[in-house]
Amino acid sequence: MEAYRHFATVYDRLMEEMPYPQWLEFAENCWRRYGLPKSVVDLGCGTGSIAIPLAKSGCQVYAIDLSSDMLTVGRSKWEDEQSRSGSITWLQQNMTEWEIGEPADSVISFCDCINYLTEEEDVLASFEATYRGLKPGGVFLFDAHAPQTFLRYAAEQPFVLDEPDVAYIWTSDLDEESMEIEHQLTIFVQESESPRSTYTRIEETHVQRAYDAEWLREALLGTGFSKVELFADFTMEPADDGAERLFFAAIK
Repeated sequence: MEAYRHFATVYDRLMEEMPYPQWLEFAENCWRRYGLPKSVVDLGCGTGSIAIPLAKSGCQVYAIDLSSDMLTVGRSKWEDEQSRSGSITWLQQNMTEWEIGEPADSVISFCDCINYLTEEEDVLASFEATYRGLKPGGVFLFDAHAPQTFLRYAAEQPFVLDEPDVAYIWTSDLDEESMEIEHQLTIFVQESESPRSTYTRIEETHVQRAYDAEWLREALLGTGFSKVELFADFTMEPADDGAERLFFAAIK
């Protein structure tokens, strides 16, 4: 993904407050319910902030992302790890047509990766590829922003971060008819720790689309998944109209 070329270099710094432990906890809670996996595919793995802890716990992980720059950062982080009990295979692939050559026990896709698929046919293609890539009884876990989350973003923007080493201005423009939101980010990154250091300016545009929870559920069932459960906001509680981040567990 071209948009991530420069973004990859500062991604972890900007995302350090993201709730990665909560995503991992949700996955672990689901696996205790549906079966513990030995092999896990991480779709939209980014720089490996979820893939690496899974591998360290002993899983065989296939980390898939469209951005070669994100994968480069992830590989570097993994190589720097001192305690490695599992393994990671890093793959540059599109999540709509991914494959690893053998079926996996589980597939995960967190941090609203599904929202980056702005066409319904791409969502369906991703579900179909995932169904093909899972073992019978395997579980597909993913999250997605609910439409009301984008409404909140549009109402509360712009967002601003101002710290000594990095700063950004983030604006959002929402098309309520399509529930497609365009995020414009202007990021300033300090070149060094010197008081006279200059800043690099990075311009980013990211487009996401929110889908109705019932449409996603029916799409999963239509793909062939035998059971689909829907949870709310990192919990194992059923999602209702107040949920801002939807969590799905689909069983093959």
